[in-house]
Amino acid sequence: MKGAVRIAALAAALAAALALLLPTAAGTAVAADGPAVRLSTSQAGTGGSVTVRGSGWRAHTLLMVLICGQAVPSRGVPGGTNSCANADGRAVTTDAHGSFSRKLPVAEPPVPCPCVVHVATVTGARAQADAVFQVAGHAVEPLPARPAGGRLSVLTDTRLDGSGGLLTWFGAPPARTLVLTVGNVGTSAVKDPVFQVGTSHGVFAPQWEDQRWRGTIRPGERARIELPVELTGGAHGDYTVSLKYGGKVLAEQPWGVGRPWGVTLFWVLAFLVVPAAVFRAGMALVDRVRPRRAGGVRHRGPRLPVPGPRLPGSGPRLPGIARRLPGLAARLPRFAARAEQAPPSASTLPWFTPDSDPGAAGRLSAPHDDSPTSHTTPTRRKGPP
Repeated sequence: MKGAVRIAALAAALAAALALLLPTAAGTAVAADGPAVRLSTSQAGTGGSVTVRGSGWRAHTLLMVLICGQAVPSRGVPGGTNSCANADGRAVTTDAHGSFSRKLPVAEPPVPCPCVVHVATVTGARAQADAVFQVAGHAVEPLPARPAGGRLSVLTDTRLDGSGGLLTWFGAPPARTLVLTVGNVGTSAVKDPVFQVGTSHGVFAPQWEDQRWRGTIRPGERARIELPVELTGGAHGDYTVSLKYGGKVLAEQPWGVGRPWGVTLFWVLAFLVVPAAVFRAGMALVDRVRPRRAGGVRHRGPRLPVPGPRLPGSGPRLPGIARRLPGLAARLPRFAARAEQAPPSASTLPWFTPDSDPGAAGRLSAPHDDSPTSHTTPTRRKGPP
């Protein structure tokens, strides 16, 4: 009896374990199958619609549904979303089981068919699936041949050779040489490859320029590539030089360009010299149009006398004294006549006039100084006659 009970309990435990493992096994089977896409119809014209259903996707994942040209399910979309009708695409989110259903309007892609309905994840791990679809009335062309042959790969770090000069300091275009070593990892030789060199400043997109390198790179060989790079005049700041070949960016190199301080110095000097020259020209013009005095001499205003030694016989240098000289000379004869008519008197006699009073002789005698250091009596030097 006890053995039967044990067998029944063991069977119940096995049944519970199988019940827990079955959902996990089913989910693993779905994940192994991968994401899939099914269409309600394989052909529709512009203006119509097609219902897209999917399964096997991750749960609660945002997807983008597009109609793309020049693509096949086995190769996906080689041209990327540039070959899809992006304006008429739709977004959809999968449910808890990884399934979805979305109605998609039919629109012509920018490139010819063969076309597919392309479904890809927007966030998270990348996953995609395609389903063949024909847009009625849209052109159909064969797929372009895949380029087979040589493929170039960068083997060493890129660098910029060269430096700026005096002309660059005054605003000339900065120029450098992009140097790198590439190798041919393809199966055929690459002859005269055309590279695209782009320069970008800040957040702006690069401006590409095609440059052909003359030479042949055989499979397994390497070559040193030197390409000139030049910016616009007066450029300064942080730039990035990019190299592209076959639609793929091979290398990027930062380039810090200094400010052309010579241009700043030129403008500072211009703002100082030009106003000074204009001022001098204006003063010369004012001096030329200023009215003149009688006699043809321009009125320049009063001038201060220039200090210097007076020459014998030269008149006073001040203008006021020069104007008074004629009047003084005319009055001198009248003063002389009055002096002759006036009789001398004792009270008006000068101090050196002789007097009969012996007591006054001592008081009225002229002062004198016999000192050898007197400033009034010059000392004569004795010498040969």
